[in-house]
Amino acid sequence: MRCDLEVDVDGEETFLVDKEVLSSFCGRLRNLSNKALTASPTKPLKVAITGFPGGSEAFELMAKFCYNNGRAQMITSHSTCLLHSVAHFMDMSDGVSASTNNLLELTEKSLEGLPYWSWPEIMHALKQCQDTFSVSVSSGLLDRVMESVVGRITAVADASPSGSSPESSALRLSVDSRSTISTKNSSHRAWWFQDILSLSPDMIKKIISSMVLQKVDHVLVSKFLMHYLKNTVSSSSCNKKRAAEISIELLYSLDGGSSVSCKGLFDVLRVSASLKLSKGCQIKLESMIGRKFDHATLDSLLIPAPAGMDCLYDVSLILRFLKCFLSTSIVRESIARLKQAAKLMDSYLAEIAPDFSLKPLMFVSLATALPDEARDSHDSIYRAIDMYLEVHTQLLEEEKTKLFCAINYEKLSSESCKHLAKNSKFPSRTVIRALVSQQRKLRSLLQETNQLKEPSPERNQSKKKQLSDDQQVILYAKKLEICSENKRLKSQLQGMQWKVTELEKICKKMQAQMEKAMKMRRVSPSGSKSLPRLCS
Repeated sequence: MRCDLEVDVDGEETFLVDKEVLSSFCGRLRNLSNKALTASPTKPLKVAITGFPGGSEAFELMAKFCYNNGRAQMITSHSTCLLHSVAHFMDMSDGVSASTNNLLELTEKSLEGLPYWSWPEIMHALKQCQDTFSVSVSSGLLDRVMESVVGRITAVADASPSGSSPESSALRLSVDSRSTISTKNSSHRAWWFQDILSLSPDMIKKIISSMVLQKVDHVLVSKFLMHYLKNTVSSSSCNKKRAAEISIELLYSLDGGSSVSCKGLFDVLRVSASLKLSKGCQIKLESMIGRKFDHATLDSLLIPAPAGMDCLYDVSLILRFLKCFLSTSIVRESIARLKQAAKLMDSYLAEIAPDFSLKPLMFVSLATALPDEARDSHDSIYRAIDMYLEVHTQLLEEEKTKLFCAINYEKLSSESCKHLAKNSKFPSRTVIRALVSQQRKLRSLLQETNQLKEPSPERNQSKKKQLSDDQQVILYAKKLEICSENKRLKSQLQGMQWKVTELEKICKKMQAQMEKAMKMRRVSPSGSKSLPRLCS
């Protein structure tokens, strides 16, 4: 056997082969050798092949097939996909004789048994498709193997009881190396998680996209993506950023991330913080979190500010969350969700108020981000602003005014108004505004109470038809309870009115004495008498 052909495979390794043997099976090699320069009798022809699927190892496997005269025994489940890609790449559709099968035909026959391959054999085939990605895609091989992989996952997921999916992604399918999927742990819908972690991000994307098209449970898909992201980011993989971006994009495609918990999305934000995601990917992640803002916790919101920001926490990010939260009509129409978000924001404002580097405009933006109907009381807003003023003592009057405007004084309790009246950090006009609002509210409550005490005959008759006696008692008790809460405020207002009345009396007395003194001065010729003492 001659060695008259020297083949350089991707610059990795050089093979000396029999030109006639390999050319009889490989159309591409035959064309390359015919174009090569004529060699001397003592030197072989030299050809170079770049982009060979599977590299030098696959070329050696192909050469063995040719030297064995194209025997079908060379084709196994572990080599089928690799040799199929090689056959396409090297144009191996010709046999050495009419009685000899060509490599492409043999691999096609082997792939007909793909539905009966074991799970390890399918995963091995999928990794071979990954190694020969471009050829596998162009030949359609990748789609066939992918369909088989997704089919296995879907079949087990559909056969499993809905409540049996494990929370821990460490659970795996028990696989018999000589058979197909073992039924021992097939009830665990997450059995396949660990097996495909070693695939490239692009392969993961193809598998998940195919699963979504086949309507695999979104919760199951989301759990895998979370598991994949955490494992990839914590590893030494060089594809961390790509893996994170693909995971986020796929999560976003699953109903905008509705199948992932708010805590899980904050975990994604935390693990991907150092990867410098693309702007589009970052927007999608923030959108998913923003839609679930009312499910967040205070600890989740206390995100350290990135480098370059003066304040301690990333308050700009929270504002973007709130913008996404309010952008959906479902949230805007749900008072309960708005109130939950307001409760969370009140706690957040109290936490960030002592931050000396937090700008007043940013603090006001956070305090007023939610609509007024989201809060029944503004006591928490008042306390947060009071704490902010305690730390920020050098604010301009204009900045203080913007802070004071964030408070709805009609929603302050009597206790907060009492505290406000003694608070030197708030100007007198603010105190007056709060007291006027409370007085207006008190008058309204008193009018309602009086109406309940003395109902008109017509109203009384209609209420008898609509309400039972017990309901009337409960309603009246509620009004009285509200009035008792404002009793002390009413007393304070009456005290202030009494002081004003006393001052008016004193002023009238002083005015009378002044007029009397002026008359006496005009009557006296010498004007030597002294004026009487004022307010004697």
